[in-house]
Amino acid sequence: MAYGYPYYYIYFKYAAFAVIAASLPVIALVVLKLFQKYSTGRCRSMVCLVGKTVLVTGSCSGLGFQTALILASRGARVILADKVDGTKAKRKIIEKTHNTNIVTKYLDLASLASVRKFAKEINATEERLDVLINNAGVGTVGNKYTNDGLHPTMQINHLGPFLLTHLLSDLLRKSAPSRIIFVSSASAFITNLTVDNVNYPKDHSMSLYRTTLIYGNSKLCNVIAANGFAEKLKDIGVTSNSLHPGLVNTDIFLKSGSFLGIKTFAQLFKNVVLFAYGKTIEEGAQTIIHLALCNKLKEVTGKHFWDCRLFPSPPGTWNKKFADSIWEKSEELVGLTAEEKLKKD
Repeated sequence: MAYGYPYYYIYFKYAAFAVIAASLPVIALVVLKLFQKYSTGRCRSMVCLVGKTVLVTGSCSGLGFQTALILASRGARVILADKVDGTKAKRKIIEKTHNTNIVTKYLDLASLASVRKFAKEINATEERLDVLINNAGVGTVGNKYTNDGLHPTMQINHLGPFLLTHLLSDLLRKSAPSRIIFVSSASAFITNLTVDNVNYPKDHSMSLYRTTLIYGNSKLCNVIAANGFAEKLKDIGVTSNSLHPGLVNTDIFLKSGSFLGIKTFAQLFKNVVLFAYGKTIEEGAQTIIHLALCNKLKEVTGKHFWDCRLFPSPPGTWNKKFADSIWEKSEELVGLTAEEKLKKD
């Protein structure tokens, strides 16, 4: 007995404290999961896309495939642009939607020649382009520079889509009102972007920290590009916006982990963290669909979205002089001619 209380009272008192303390992390995780589920944005638009043409890059898997599937279910003509064979993806979409107006095209964003060839074919064969969704992206694909002398992550995530959007801008103008969508990331807030590392210097050592910065730089460039196209095309009915889809359970983490030599950790992250707290692919595609469909966004341009809601743009976009310098450097790196460069309408 202590202080007049039986010993078992003291025992149960401390046992109760221990149980409560042990439960707090579990409670916190449950609250986090509930917050993630109930804060996830949902596209509520019921717009029909019959007669409209949509182009989705990186559309044979992950977010791109899910986006293409949903848009096809609305009746759109969907162009699947990817470097892998799109036959299987096309067949799945047709089976699920009964929309046979699905086209597959080869596009390798790691090759400027491929981008130019692809754009030339689209301009020659398509009568209209109502929505261009720049979705394709990588976490990292290593350090080896492309045949264009460009860092592969920066080229696939930013420079390739930047060139593609320029080359398809006349078709987008012709189809106005039309929309350009750049799939960015929350990583756009974690960067060290400068004019000198838009094409990241060669021979840098591979590390998780450096790779995170390069990826963040490329995603910040997506937002800068979206804002730039918005400014230059706003007076002719072409809108351009960017978005963060959320932490989505896709294979991008596994692929990046393989290049960084941390595949086991990446697998654990995917199987535990992403499985428990990441969005499903269907949830991750909602903001992309929202920007592609919503009638309320017909005249909204140069904005950034999270969970189907307006969200502050990354600080790297706030300085117009800096953003303009990144745009001009990107024009130089992709080899835009004077005729291909956009002037503000």
